[in-house]
Amino acid sequence: MNPRNPSYAWVVVALLVPVALLNYLDRQMLAAMKFSLMTDVPDIGSEANWGKILALFKWTYAFLSPIGGYLADRYSKRHVISASLVVWSAVTWATGQVHSYDQLLFTRAVMGISEAFYIPAALALIADFHRGPTRSRAVGMHQMGIYAGVIIGGFSGYAADNPQLGWRWMFELCGVIGIAYAIPLFLLVRNAPKVSEAKAEGSGPMAAVAELLRNRSFILLVLYFTLPAMAGWIVRDWMPAILKTEFGIGQGKAGVSATLYWMVAAVIAAILGGWLADQWMRRNERGRIYTSALGMVLISIAMMGVGYSPQTGLLQVAIAFLVLFGLGWGFFDCNNMPILCQIAPPHLRATGYGIMNLVSISCGGLADWGFGFLRDHAVPLLAIFGIFASVALVSVACVLLIRPTYRDTPSAG
Repeated sequence: MNPRNPSYAWVVVALLVPVALLNYLDRQMLAAMKFSLMTDVPDIGSEANWGKILALFKWTYAFLSPIGGYLADRYSKRHVISASLVVWSAVTWATGQVHSYDQLLFTRAVMGISEAFYIPAALALIADFHRGPTRSRAVGMHQMGIYAGVIIGGFSGYAADNPQLGWRWMFELCGVIGIAYAIPLFLLVRNAPKVSEAKAEGSGPMAAVAELLRNRSFILLVLYFTLPAMAGWIVRDWMPAILKTEFGIGQGKAGVSATLYWMVAAVIAAILGGWLADQWMRRNERGRIYTSALGMVLISIAMMGVGYSPQTGLLQVAIAFLVLFGLGWGFFDCNNMPILCQIAPPHLRATGYGIMNLVSISCGGLADWGFGFLRDHAVPLLAIFGIFASVALVSVACVLLIRPTYRDTPSAG
């Protein structure tokens, strides 16, 4: 395949969608199978310890993200992506072999290290091939793989409950699939043709970080990317357990209810939001910013509704607000890298996204641990979600203050 062929830009997206699916499937399974793991690994013990398992993954993932982004900017995005897939798939298989809390902590930490290299490299590669009129749509298509992974992960609760399968089988299967897919991925994915603006040579890691941190709009984007992501991690990691506890339903039904409906809404919103942002950009260079801000308002409203839903006693109310959350998330998620491309030069985009991941997911880990701590201390669910909803709403001001610097250019090829 010729990377200079205009249609190859979409081939790259299609090849990366299954990788994004596995990336988030391997994460979501743990949340959906929580009760099976806590039964089979009894020394996990408390909700706070479960929160630490979720948080440790995020903290290692966060710390390594800027390094993964820097390597992708300086060397081969293709190699970084393929190697990341192989390592995290091997760790996924190994997770199915653990028998203690400490072993589970270790595998999740290593999982965070290996997965940290994928997202910055993948989104930067897509941005390299889609340099303007199709950028938000292309990122939105890639994010559909993430949403599909979360949806399938939600069904893993049924596998955990099945005595013929079990939670270990799910981790082993996904690990084998990932290692197998890494071979055709490496053979078919290519780096984008270099363009005159992408001059990365001679810039060390500290110089790259310093250049980004001097950029006021980049700091605002980091804040905007971080504040609502704390709410997003709570929904992904804790919602299956919340629905099971608050509505008295089974682990399988709780996992599906907590993921399927809002992820389908996010898929639709990512397509619609990508199209809307690209169209809006034809008339206003802030079109992607406005589209994302609209999604954030929906997220804030949805978080309050999710927190209130147990008081109604109706699972359908919780699902309805989760769908609203998914619509807002799709608008937000498909525009983060495209907005970064408007404020950072090409040779700093993967590094920039890695820094965004560092701050965002570090705070997400704190949110996971803090949520478990608050639940252990019987803080009302509405109060907890109200805090996260308020934080997400504040972030709207951050994105509206961003000032674009780089204009869209024709796509690769």
